[in-house]
Amino acid sequence: MSSSSSLFPLLFVAIFLVLCSQIALSLSPNFFLQSHNDNISPKKFQLTMGEKLIRQLNLFPKHDINIVSSKDNSVNNYENKLFEKKLDLSYLGDSGATVQDLGHHAGYFPLINTKSARMFYFFFESRSNKNDPVVIWLTGGPGCSSELALFYENGPFKISNNMSLVWNDFGWDKVSNLIYVDQPTGTGFSYTSDESDIRHNETGVSNDLYDFLQAFFNAHPEYVNNDFYITGESYAGHYIPAFASRVHQGNIKKEGIHINLKGFAIGNGLTNPEIQYKAYTDYSLDMKLINQTDYDYINQLYPTCQQEIKLCASGSEDACMKGFNDCNLIFNSIMDIAGDINYYDIRKTCNGSLCYDFSSMETYLNDDQVKEALGVPTSIDFVSCSSSVYHAMMTDWMKNLEVGIPQLLEDGINLLIYAGEYDLICNWLGNSNWVHAVEWSGQKGFEAAPSVSFTVDGEEKGVQKKYGPLIFLKVHDAGHMVPMDQPKAALEMLQRWTHGNL
Repeated sequence: MSSSSSLFPLLFVAIFLVLCSQIALSLSPNFFLQSHNDNISPKKFQLTMGEKLIRQLNLFPKHDINIVSSKDNSVNNYENKLFEKKLDLSYLGDSGATVQDLGHHAGYFPLINTKSARMFYFFFESRSNKNDPVVIWLTGGPGCSSELALFYENGPFKISNNMSLVWNDFGWDKVSNLIYVDQPTGTGFSYTSDESDIRHNETGVSNDLYDFLQAFFNAHPEYVNNDFYITGESYAGHYIPAFASRVHQGNIKKEGIHINLKGFAIGNGLTNPEIQYKAYTDYSLDMKLINQTDYDYINQLYPTCQQEIKLCASGSEDACMKGFNDCNLIFNSIMDIAGDINYYDIRKTCNGSLCYDFSSMETYLNDDQVKEALGVPTSIDFVSCSSSVYHAMMTDWMKNLEVGIPQLLEDGINLLIYAGEYDLICNWLGNSNWVHAVEWSGQKGFEAAPSVSFTVDGEEKGVQKKYGPLIFLKVHDAGHMVPMDQPKAALEMLQRWTHGNL
């Protein structure tokens, strides 16, 4: 499961499932065999979950979504082309850059297949070599800004206690030209004046991202020949396969600028719900979050969840919505037993409803001087995570985004699935299970491949399997946000993978 998903960045979160802690769950067999949704409308239940997720990160966006007035001239002053501004921000510490005229940029792109949507992005040139790969990062949620990852995971800098920016020694811009985007529309600094621009499925999301890439490379032709990689976490486990397929098909059909897609990577993502929801009880039993009796009782919920996922795949939106509610009863039942653990990192606990404190990001980005430096209209407030965007994507949640991956693998596009071992919500076991289940010509070879150590500076930081273009990496001592918990190992992982040495 909103990428850092889920949401987390969550989604750095990149991030995405949320504990509905206010619904008391009994553990008797009769409870698990009865209906639990009779008194709660699906829409209200899902919106509540989105709001709780945001509060657990200590985020309090002023607005739930960036929908602005069409009469506001300050938000309509961009022509129908990419607008970009070179940043002149102050940073503390030594960047370690080995290139001259290091470029940091922020901008807006008017999405061409919308009424009035503008997608906001950051672009950080590599500190090492402009020939380094171009890497785009997507945070999950759905509905969380990629600035969660930028400031708390793998961006060029972090926010200090006094609101200064401090260079990140393990920022991914040390080995890549790095892009962060606020998407879907309404998230972060991205906005629209027309509600019809809000996306509800991966077709809309991936088309918007593809249109942005075409505009980006048109504005930066010097990077067109660089290798290109798509990365993210959490609910980006949905975004990324769809986006990779869209780019690949655009290349095949010669729709525009050829994008040199070499690979895509998903960290602690939600990709194949049917397999990953089944793994919740197995992981929880292995990690001693529940006992065998709990395991047997909770597993009685899975057949209904599985059936609704299958109906969702056949085109029933009602089943997609019902599946979201009923499948999450599995997760919520586990959490009722586990108590106040942080389900993004089960080594930690939450203090009431607070699991992480990412409030500095909101304070910094809503500063008028910062917005001016970024080229953001003064009337636009930063929406860290949007429960409205979260809800708009509800019928997408239970869909299997693994279906497009076999063709990408067959065509030689590299795939890295990595997962921190202490994340419950998008746990490594569920991710490993769906990766092993992918039906492609290398499936048996991948199953037979040995597990080997992933070492950094002589220390084992994980265990990986590799066959052809497919790699699965279980990262030690990390939760949902691997680049935050293991920054050096995550940077090493990216560099080795993009150079074919992982």
